[in-house]
Amino acid sequence: MTKNLILLGLPGAGKGTQAEKIVADYPMVHISTGDIFRANLKENTPLGEKARSFIDSGNLVPDEITNAMVADRLNQDDVLSNGFMLDGYPRNEDQAKFLDQFLSERDDAVSATLYFKVSDDVLVERLLGRGRADDTKDVIAHRLEVNKEANLPLVDYYEKHNVLHTIDGEGDLDTIYSAVKTVLDALN
Repeated sequence: MTKNLILLGLPGAGKGTQAEKIVADYPMVHISTGDIFRANLKENTPLGEKARSFIDSGNLVPDEITNAMVADRLNQDDVLSNGFMLDGYPRNEDQAKFLDQFLSERDDAVSATLYFKVSDDVLVERLLGRGRADDTKDVIAHRLEVNKEANLPLVDYYEKHNVLHTIDGEGDLDTIYSAVKTVLDALN
């Protein structure tokens, strides 16, 4: 069975940095929902056209469209052969349930969910350091609160499904990655 990962963490938690290290050492496909959306929009796929109508009017793309795009990507040969690492999906419990059902229909499952836990103070410091000129502490604090509302129920969801691994995201990059490798190497 392939390894199928989900990366969770608030903005600034280091998911992207760790994802690069993971795909360098493990043969799984890194899937960012942002990349999937951009590809569908660029190629004017039927799903891309549906998504565009919501995006152009300033609305969130409904779960059923997002789920369909992710399912389409997970059905491609490179993912079927090597497994996946999802970054930015699922964003809510309904999407998590869809993913579990989708995978179970092909006798597959989420192998592990890595939750990069970082204190608010460190996240604010990181985001101020890499952020846009208009990012203030207040704007960043608001963004973190919005993301917590989405992320924390997923942390609980995957903890209940016994696939959650909390990684201390505040150390140096090699120490954090060492903890990630410990989890991944323990997966069968």
